[in-house]
Amino acid sequence: MSSELFSPLPLRSGQVLDNRIAKAAMEENLAGDGQLPDQRLFTLYRRWAAGGTGLLITGNVMVHAEALTGPAGVVLDDAAPLKPFTEWAEAGKSGGGSIWMQINHPGRQVQSDMPGVVWGPSDVGVDLGKHSSRFGRPTAMTPEQIDATVTRFAVTAHRAEKAGFDGVEIHAAHGYLLSQFLSPLVNKRTDAWGGSLENRARILLDIVRAVREAVSPSFAVAVKLNSADFQRGGFDADDARQVIAMLEPLGVDLVELSGGSYESPAMTGRPADARTQAREAYFLDLAKDLVTTSPIPLMLTGGITQRVTAERVLDSGVAVVGIGTALAVTPDLPDRWRQQREADRQLRPVTWSDKAIASAASMALVRHQMRRLSRGRGPKPGTHPARAVVSEQVQQRRALRRYRPWLAGAATAQSTAGQ
Repeated sequence: MSSELFSPLPLRSGQVLDNRIAKAAMEENLAGDGQLPDQRLFTLYRRWAAGGTGLLITGNVMVHAEALTGPAGVVLDDAAPLKPFTEWAEAGKSGGGSIWMQINHPGRQVQSDMPGVVWGPSDVGVDLGKHSSRFGRPTAMTPEQIDATVTRFAVTAHRAEKAGFDGVEIHAAHGYLLSQFLSPLVNKRTDAWGGSLENRARILLDIVRAVREAVSPSFAVAVKLNSADFQRGGFDADDARQVIAMLEPLGVDLVELSGGSYESPAMTGRPADARTQAREAYFLDLAKDLVTTSPIPLMLTGGITQRVTAERVLDSGVAVVGIGTALAVTPDLPDRWRQQREADRQLRPVTWSDKAIASAASMALVRHQMRRLSRGRGPKPGTHPARAVVSEQVQQRRALRRYRPWLAGAATAQSTAGQ
């Protein structure tokens, strides 16, 4: 078994991660007034920072105020004050590890009751069968909107560095905008951003270049990429291999491998699949294949809860083990592993037969634990999924009542400034 779990990892940028355990991004949905981080996120990240991870990656921070996955999303654009983000970075580094900000644009994965815009590479909507109406209908982006989006990612990365973060992770997985461009099932364009994989990857590569130019050489730049979409005819492992090769010359420090989307939510696991439960690391088989050719260090995320699994991931050649749900239930899990201990609790499994609803409930359960931690309380992993869903709906309604007038005010201010 690997002895490298607690060994440092030097990166291309010159940064050194204290160990090989990272808290993977989980969408907290904890933005305060003005879509900004507040005391709840600071408390949550201090809790994780004290638990022994070498790297904390934030839940996705949105680059476009008009395009959020949900009304409690954090926004860092050119109008956001930096002080709350500086406090967030300080909280994340309080234990001696590093903190990177995951930056994202949802594209078409925007709830239908949200104000703002619903964009995609094409006008292909999210297909969840009878649940499809939960999401807005996208409009195909114009070249000008694509260029503006590239700039937004660069602005957010630049400001993240100014706030004290150690790096950014560009989210190109889980069916969000950049993943949509990569997918031949969603991207039906016939111009420079559609057709061949090189064209479908164009926006991602342009964003990486723009981010690299906007930050210092010592600032880490990572990309989260699907190892596969798990949809017939979609983005697959061979596509991932080619995109990783395209990223290598652009100064990327790390590629995190995950998988799935809202339409095929492989990233939340398949509770009814005994083989997946037994394997635990959902995407390890694909990672083992990709690591043989990857010129960039890889991080693997998805279902890892035990030290023996984490060591098996490192033995495969993967450089960093990403942990999500397990850290929402046991925030000091890395320190436990260091002491040859394991988690004594697991999140209650969701076994509902409706795949879309079960995935949403699983994510609601995780966010329920994070909300408890953010209030200084302990996790409650036995919470019934239905209770977590209802609680989340209440939180979302409150957040939407704040987000609507805030967005209208931000648009007015921007219009006035442009006159």
